[in-house]
Amino acid sequence: MPRPSLPSHAGIGAAITQGVRRGLVRQVRAVLNDTKKGERPVMRSDNALFDPGTVVWRVHGDVTTMMVGGVAALLLQMLHPAVLAGVWDHSNFRTDMLGRLRRTARFIAMTTYGGRDEAEAAIARVRGIHGKVDGVLPDGTPYRAADPKLLAWVHVSEATSFLDAWIRYSEPGMSAADQDRYFAEFARIPEALGADPVPRSRAEANALIAAMRPELTADARTREVAALVLKQPARTLSSGPVQAITFQAAVDLLPDWARAMHGLSAPRLTRPLVRAGTFGIARTLRWAFG
Repeated sequence: MPRPSLPSHAGIGAAITQGVRRGLVRQVRAVLNDTKKGERPVMRSDNALFDPGTVVWRVHGDVTTMMVGGVAALLLQMLHPAVLAGVWDHSNFRTDMLGRLRRTARFIAMTTYGGRDEAEAAIARVRGIHGKVDGVLPDGTPYRAADPKLLAWVHVSEATSFLDAWIRYSEPGMSAADQDRYFAEFARIPEALGADPVPRSRAEANALIAAMRPELTADARTREVAALVLKQPARTLSSGPVQAITFQAAVDLLPDWARAMHGLSAPRLTRPLVRAGTFGIARTLRWAFG
């Protein structure tokens, strides 16, 4: 009777490699999708709002740069007192800050890659939520989440943060023309949400940020929310180091003036380590999802 053949070293190595890749993918998907609510990863559709050849499709497809950019965007957004008030008055951010980040990531994924019907439903759902969010700032100024100018600030914070993270950790040589294409393509989402003005180039984005800066401020409430973002516990022990590096990379990505408003020190001494670590995470996740 012939002896059963044993797997080769190459076969064992391939099996281990596949197991590692699947494990990494599972961990990332567990962070980005609320499995308790039955959420599944957003699948790329042939009938998406954006075509596969668009710059938006390219930029939004990298897990690491979207996580770094997403955290940086949230830190930027909350410097506007009305955005901060909306979070403070209308969310359970103290117990579910990860949920807010996850919902933003899912909305971006759905409107970029999901089927047209799903994307338009997601946009309508967000518009409905915005229509119910309003209140009064501590100084007595009324605010509403559906304010076109406020929506424009939220969008430009996200767009610049996503793009800057992509350039730093994926495509350092990205052309100015492609950067402008990104803003022009991405504009259809904030326009559908009711934002105005919506930048359609890097220059217009920079001009909008400069125009909004006089309205930005930071106080005790800003610092409390920022601390909850940056100090939230990791879901698992193994994901702790990755989360810590990702959050430091987000702080590093902020403009100097925004970091100063938050009272966050620039990681000058550790910056090379933070960037090297983030590059490593990005390469590993691209390998896992490749």
